[in-house]
This record gives sequence, structure tokens and C-alpha cells, in this order.
Amino acid sequence: MLRFYVLGVLVFLGAIATLAATLGGPGWFLVLAVAVALLLVGVHDLVQRQHAILRNYPVIGHMRFLMEGIRPELQQYFIERNFDGRPYDRNTRSSIYQRAKGEQEAQPFGTERDLYAVGYEYLVHSSRPVDPMPEPPRVRIGGPDCTRPYDMALLNVSAMSFGSLSGHAIQALNQGAAAGGFAHDTGEGAISPHHRHGGDLVWEIGSGYFGCRTPDGGFDAATFAAKAADPQVKMINLKLSQGAKPGLGGVLPGAKVDAEIAETRGVPIGRTVVSPAYHREFSTPRELVRFVARLRELADGKPVGFKLCLGSRVDLLAICKAMVEERITPDFIVVDGAEGGTGAAPMEYSDHVGMPLTEALMTVHNALVGAGLRDRVKVGASGKVATGVDVVKRIIQGADFTNAARSMMMAIGCIQAQTCHTNTCPVGVATQDPKRVRALDVPTKSQRVTSYQREVVAAATELVASMGLRSFDDLEPRMLRRRIDHGTIASYAELFDYLAPGQLLTDAPEAWRADWDLADPDRFTP
Repeated sequence: MLRFYVLGVLVFLGAIATLAATLGGPGWFLVLAVAVALLLVGVHDLVQRQHAILRNYPVIGHMRFLMEGIRPELQQYFIERNFDGRPYDRNTRSSIYQRAKGEQEAQPFGTERDLYAVGYEYLVHSSRPVDPMPEPPRVRIGGPDCTRPYDMALLNVSAMSFGSLSGHAIQALNQGAAAGGFAHDTGEGAISPHHRHGGDLVWEIGSGYFGCRTPDGGFDAATFAAKAADPQVKMINLKLSQGAKPGLGGVLPGAKVDAEIAETRGVPIGRTVVSPAYHREFSTPRELVRFVARLRELADGKPVGFKLCLGSRVDLLAICKAMVEERITPDFIVVDGAEGGTGAAPMEYSDHVGMPLTEALMTVHNALVGAGLRDRVKVGASGKVATGVDVVKRIIQGADFTNAARSMMMAIGCIQAQTCHTNTCPVGVATQDPKRVRALDVPTKSQRVTSYQREVVAAATELVASMGLRSFDDLEPRMLRRRIDHGTIASYAELFDYLAPGQLLTDAPEAWRADWDLADPDRFTP
């Protein structure tokens, strides 16, 4: 096949050269150069062994890879409809951008969504709305063992580490949080200099113990206590798992560990760093709650909680049993949905591991109620919170406050290119490439973070007023409806069973009894 290809190209070159000579002018040199380049590409395609399509279709086979490479952009900009894009549809992204820029956010000519589709949800409004609350409420985080409680906003910046996000992105988020009076979770990558711009910090501690790590990767209590004493640090969040990849650790390649990241995380420059899938400081539910108590003591009474993507209800109930028996409770629990987030993960984990946020949130809320602990523990919801209706829905489902990651990224310019793990983010948000990072203007983007958070909370407050309520505390499951089939609509009060306070301790209902009996505070059992 090779000799026929070469012969064909030589004939083509001869024809091109003859034509160019006949027409005259210096342009024939360019034509000849292009033809020679195509010949070399074709020869390479025929002799290489990696791609069968190029061996059978030299030169033109490259069109297949070109089209495959630009498929996401073609899909997003020319093919997908306003309401069916993933992970965030065009209407949602537009709403985020408009609110971040302070532009009017309105949708003319009615909804484009199918209101009769199974799974469609809506809120129940009142025929007698009330005036919205003059100021959005805040949530007091701090149980009976907390001496320095923190008043949390309804919407906050979720966990995103420096290293995953650029320094400019982290700085914009923190300045935006400072101006808007809401919290900024550091992610497990520790507190970097880019976090030091006045925004309230929730310091997240992962299994790598970055920022409070011994040389061998263990927990350094003294370093933790010193950093937790910083006035900017308002709460401590112990990460058990995350929605993007529950049950899986992480690896930061040594090539990415520059001097700044190494200093921030407390690791050697240029050396690959592994975040284990599990914590070394505890291995049972009882040890977990004791570690929470230890962190709170080391943090001088600041609120301490943990974040998890729920898998087994038995594991959760085992933690609740440990809380009851040890008389130790976290000040908050952040429920991360399996919808994922900014973290890149293998497809198997993104698509098939972990409980979706709705079911996970209601399970955690119900378990705490049934164990008689709900009044001691606040619950946060983290997972695809982007609009005011998302905030209201999550509070109805059991949350006290919400966190957002991807929508906050969009507020500072993310275009959902989905290249976060490649270091080639086109807008300088999820990359460490200095040339790309330079494009992100911190003063402008920080203002957009503030504007976006303010507008979403205002929308949530207005929705509550439209429901005839004067407080988020008045929201009830009956006020959120879901279409079950084409002839049935049910409220969340009808769709799910709800436990009475302390019911698991006295007479667990049939739907919970087997899991409650299996739950062991001295071991994690799926």
C-alpha cells in the first residue's frame, strides 16, 4: 500500500508543479512545500502502529481526531438546548453569569422545560405572599461543646484547594467572600497566601493532613493548633470523602509541587504527594467522634465538623450511635452529593459511586433526628447549588446552609470547558499555567463572586416570601412537589418517611430497624 501511496503523491506533486509553473509566480514554492508536508505526514501515518484509522486512511484520518477534539465545544455552543446541557445547562450558566455581573436576570416567553416530565419538581406558592425578609438570615454553627460559634451565611464557597484552582482564582473567591460576608472553604490543600484576603475561612483537613502534617504524613497537633488559632479561621471541616470520588484518595504529581504549593501543604518540593483514601488518625466511628472532639479542643472551641459523600446508611447510623454513646457531636456535617464537583475522578466513581444529594441529605437529617441529635448538629448541603430555588429545595430536604463550588467558579469566569485536570483551563481558573492565570483579573472577579452570592440568596429569600413564609425555618417537606408519573404528583412529605426525635433510640421503625441493628460504633460496615 505504501508504494501506491508514494506513487500517487509523486504524480500529484508533478501535476501541482506543472500547474504552478504554467501559472507562474513565486506561489508554486508554497504549493510544493504543502504537498511535501502532506507526503511526509502520509508516510508517517502508514508506518506508525498506534492508530489503525491512520494506517488505512493516511492524512484524511486526522480529520477524525480533529472533530473528536472539538466535539465538546460543538456540542455546547451549537447543538445542546438551553435546558439539557450537563453538568450545568445553558439557562443555569447564563443565570450565574448575569447575577455575577449584576445584570438583569429574567427569562421571557415562558419556560422551556417539560413540566409534565417524570421527576419535575416545583415549590408551592401562596395566594397571599408576604414581604421578603429585610436581611437574609444566618445560621449559628456551634453545639453545646463549642465555645466560639460562627454565624454561617445561607450560601458559601465550597471546598476548592489551591493547586486545583489558581492563586488568582482563590484570591478572587476570598476577596468576594470578605466583601459579601460569607465563608470560604479552603479545600484539603491547606491555607495558602491567596486565602489571606479577609474572607472567613473554613479550614478543611483531609487524609493528607496538609498544613498540619508530620514528615511521614501523619497529623501534627501542635501545628494544627497554631494555625487554627488564626482569627481568619472560623471553622474546621474534617473531610471523610467527597462527591466526585467517594472512597478514593488523590495524587498530586511531583511536577506540580512547586515551592508555593510545597510551602502551603507542608510537603517537599517536586515530590509526588498521596492523599490516602482513609484517615490514619481514626478507623472506627467511635474514634472519629473522639478525633472531632480533639480537634475542637485544639482549635480552642471553634466549630468542628466533617464532610462526607454518603454511601451506606449503616455507616452513618454507626456514627450516630458513637455520638450518643460518647456524648460527642460535631458542630456540623456537610453532605456532599455524588453529583460530583470540581475534582476530577475516574468515570466509574463519577457515575456509579455514592448517594445523590437529595437522598443523602434527607438520610443524614433523618438519622440525626432519630438519634435525638439534630438540635446539636447543623447540616450543610454541597452539590450543584446554583440558584435560589436550589437553596430553598436543600433547606426543605434537611439542610441548614448550602455550599457551592462550580457555580462560584463560573462567577469568576469558568466556561465549563471541563479541562480542570489538564492544566489548560482557558480562563485561568483551574490551572497553574502563569500565562493562562494572568487572564483572570482579581478585582473584577471578586466583585462578581460577591454579586452572585448576594443575588442567589436574595432570590431564595424572595421565593420563601412568595410561599407566604416569613422565615426559612417555616419551610416544610409538603411545600416541595415532584411528578411521580403522568397522572401523579406527590409532596416530599408523602414521598419519604420521617423519624420523630429520638425514635431510633426507643422504637426504630421497620424501614430503619435492620440498619440500626447492624450499625456498630466500633466498626465501619457497609
